[in-house]
Amino acid sequence: MAQEAARGQWHSRLGFVLAAAGSAVGLGNIWKFPYITGESGGGFFVLIYLACVLLVGLPIMTAEIILGRAAQRSPVGAFRTLSRRGSPWVATGWLGVVAAFVILSYYSVVAGWALHYTWLSISGALAGMSTEQVGETFGAVYSSPRLNLLWHAVFMAITIGVVWAGVQRGIERWARVLMPAMFLALLAMLVYGVQLPGFGRALDFVFGAHSEKLTAASILEALGHSFFTLSLGMGAMLTYGSYFEREGDAVKASIAIGVLDSVVALLACMVLFPITFSHGMEPAAGPGLVFKGVPMALGELPGGQLLSSVFFLLLVFAALTSAISLLEVATAYFIDERGWPRRRAALLTGLTIAVLGVPSALSGSSELFGAGMEAAVGRNFFDLFDYLASNWMLPLGGMLTALFVGYRLDRALREEEFMRGTTLGKLYRSWLGLLRYAVPVGMAFVFLNALGVL
Repeated sequence: MAQEAARGQWHSRLGFVLAAAGSAVGLGNIWKFPYITGESGGGFFVLIYLACVLLVGLPIMTAEIILGRAAQRSPVGAFRTLSRRGSPWVATGWLGVVAAFVILSYYSVVAGWALHYTWLSISGALAGMSTEQVGETFGAVYSSPRLNLLWHAVFMAITIGVVWAGVQRGIERWARVLMPAMFLALLAMLVYGVQLPGFGRALDFVFGAHSEKLTAASILEALGHSFFTLSLGMGAMLTYGSYFEREGDAVKASIAIGVLDSVVALLACMVLFPITFSHGMEPAAGPGLVFKGVPMALGELPGGQLLSSVFFLLLVFAALTSAISLLEVATAYFIDERGWPRRRAALLTGLTIAVLGVPSALSGSSELFGAGMEAAVGRNFFDLFDYLASNWMLPLGGMLTALFVGYRLDRALREEEFMRGTTLGKLYRSWLGLLRYAVPVGMAFVFLNALGVL
């Protein structure tokens, strides 16, 4: 009973959907999706991305949730319980735990940038900057070991504090606050964006039939990003599913989470691209689009300081909801498998991840982790962790989960868990077919791309 209390359970289905949607909605939606959309020319790339979410992302999300609910365990324990002790499938659970450590270690560095820019916006330090000054500011932040380490530590401390408080009093309570606040901030920015002269061009760019820059690599980018943005292959949805009520509708919950995630990604585009086009900036500006373009554009407007503060606070909220789920994956492992109390598990795993993140925080300033490492292996420490997670860990974790549920999981249990509590049982055969065939084929292409074959 003590362990069950440590693990906890969602107070309501809405709480679960908001927390899981918070895990899915993160920097991938607001920071990464707009710039990869810009690099791929918009239009058909967006359509392909949404198709990947529907045909690959949602089936795996449902699979992860029902695995967690059936086993009532975190990833390692879930695969062990539903196969057998010593089964090689348990490695899939371990992969999820390792991925959570790796991703959160560098993710928190980007979240730290958002925290710093929130402070700069609130203090008025960004006001009136020229294009050159904005670019220099981001470069200064990226190359400052003191700032990166400070904000990385602050963000990890906040994340640890939420997970420390538990499932209901920590994760669910904050999800109920952060998710509505995030949507309100997005809508406020959208209202501003609609009034800009570049809104019509942005609308055409995102939803028009554009394929000029679309390549095979872009399509695989869309597929890989559907994993990253939905928090798949890292054990987060499986862990959250283990706190889901036994009669909860996993299918409808997955659909709701996928819809919320996609809506936020599209809204982020419709917030950023009107600003981008109205101020003559290039949509294919890469990762710096948010941190360079937004301060410059908003700083020129009446009330720009407030708008800039709202936007970067939105980024912080998005980062925090995802970081919480990543830390919970690691924390739940030590609660389930080692019998640790929640506070001890949250603190020690959080501190370990914070230490692991130091090389990523120093990638812009250290010869060892930055330029020197890039010269030796082609990537600095930050980029290497991002590459390994996005191109290998998450797709591999998702593919193995799909194969396990599609072929290894007991047939009767698989169907029972899918049907439990849902009115969408008629989708079972389609869901199973996608898991068995579409997901493995799609992941095979992602791996071939990562190897440079495609």
